[in-house]
Amino acid sequence: MTWLLLVVGLVLLVIGADVLVKGAARLASNFGVPALVVGLTVVAFGTSAPELAVSVKAAYSGQAELAIANVVGSNIMNILFILGLSAVISPLLISRQLIRQDVPIMVALSALAVFMAYDGSISRVEAGILAAGLFGYTFFLFYQGKKKGVDVVDEEVEEMLKTNVPMWQNILLVIVGLVLLVLGARWLVQSAVELATAWGINEAVIGLTIVAVGTSLPELVTSVVATMKGQRDIAVGNVVGSNIFNILCVLGISGVVSPTPLLAGEQLASFDIPVMLGVAALCLPLFFIGASLNRIEGLLFLALYTAYVWILIAMTLSLGYLAQLQTAVLFGLVPVVVLYVVVALVLDLRKRRAQVST
Repeated sequence: MTWLLLVVGLVLLVIGADVLVKGAARLASNFGVPALVVGLTVVAFGTSAPELAVSVKAAYSGQAELAIANVVGSNIMNILFILGLSAVISPLLISRQLIRQDVPIMVALSALAVFMAYDGSISRVEAGILAAGLFGYTFFLFYQGKKKGVDVVDEEVEEMLKTNVPMWQNILLVIVGLVLLVLGARWLVQSAVELATAWGINEAVIGLTIVAVGTSLPELVTSVVATMKGQRDIAVGNVVGSNIFNILCVLGISGVVSPTPLLAGEQLASFDIPVMLGVAALCLPLFFIGASLNRIEGLLFLALYTAYVWILIAMTLSLGYLAQLQTAVLFGLVPVVVLYVVVALVLDLRKRRAQVST
């Protein structure tokens, strides 16, 4: 029954987010809100709706560590698994804006999360700073979009707003979407806590794995479908944007509404959140090289995610080979990734210099 609740909760979260985005986007359009603003606010918030619903429910119910673990696990999965899988399917193109603006913002926010959680918790004041940053970032995106021109709108948003639907139907979609999100979040958090109790493990581990994977399903579907359609830049932008919103929106809002500070246990503070920062920082050099993410780099991402989850399971179950596994990853896989990045950067810089000289 617990597993059934978990699966149903995940399904309701995904469907609820989709229904809510469609209803809210069209409702905003009914009130004369420009398509650009709808794309930068309603649709952007919608991709993080499952994470937000789960983290707010967890924080308000007293499972404060689950709230942070959900965000950290989702961000790690978004980069290593979703981008890795998408790149293996087809090499991804990286836009100049992502390299110069969005990825550095993602890295900076990940570093801020490490700093805030260093003492073992994220207070309401710190969460308030993140929430304020959310409004500042949204305003910045809106200003940037207006500067580029109002016609620069995502095709999916334009297609969504083309459909002429009565206002009452849009209001109904918003209500249904919210109800599904609330129910999905309640059942998912309840089943996650029951599983953690039954297995005798920390709630954070469930949040970093099962819950994080479930709430990242919309990003997974969006990125893989975009890649298969040949929209290879959308796949990357979707993941980076989602990670930024997860930190600002999900951590910020769940921390503000939580009656107690969001907890970051020793493992979260010293291992998982730094891993989130590390994989975000890894994007900077890899995205810079050739403004793309090739299949080899996609496989490296998948290998890193497999190693991370494997270590997580070994730590949770106190497996006897944990020390050997950590040594193999630290002195085997990680140096291979670092060596690849250094060699690729050197070759890319030589290629750029050769192009300039000719």
